[in-house]
Amino acid sequence: MTDVKQVMHDILIAESEAVRNIPVTDGYEQAVRLIVDARAHGGKLVTSGMGKCGQIADNIATTFSSTGVPAVFLHPSEAQHGDLGILQPNDVMLLLSNSGKTSEIVALVELAHGLYPSLKIIVITGNEQGPLAQRADVCLFTGGAPEVCPLGLTPTTSTTMMTVMGDVLVVNTMLATGFTRQDYAKRHHGGYLGQKSREPDAAQNPK
Repeated sequence: MTDVKQVMHDILIAESEAVRNIPVTDGYEQAVRLIVDARAHGGKLVTSGMGKCGQIADNIATTFSSTGVPAVFLHPSEAQHGDLGILQPNDVMLLLSNSGKTSEIVALVELAHGLYPSLKIIVITGNEQGPLAQRADVCLFTGGAPEVCPLGLTPTTSTTMMTVMGDVLVVNTMLATGFTRQDYAKRHHGGYLGQKSREPDAAQNPK
């Protein structure tokens, strides 16, 4: 019988090491600058990915929207059936593909540039030599750590790294735009976080 706790221990070590070894590059500054510039010129962030990468891309978009950067998820297949129309000239795209050659995402780049040739593309990928990396204005490499899946196939480690990399972009963009607790409260009215965002800042109002 599988030792569940030992497997858990091994996964925690493997995924934490993968995150620690994500390459820290100038690409993050460039990506944040593109996102901030798009926002300043009335554009938005458009994220995309297929499968599990698409789910991470969707999450990144919603997090950006709640922190002051208008963002939407564009399904790459639906883009070929009219949803590409959501793109505007001042937008910037953030595309996720671990293989770096997902056919639907490669096609999306071609379609997007066919509509707006100067549209900027940021790519998060586990393949810095792939076709998507070659087409990107900014390529953010995950480091390419192997999946913890025993088959080496199921997106596990790769999606963890992409989630963290999305967090890096969100947090740095918040710092670059000076996004405040008050700004957050205006965008998040319901639930625990909405209530908490409207409470006095404990750091500024110590008891």
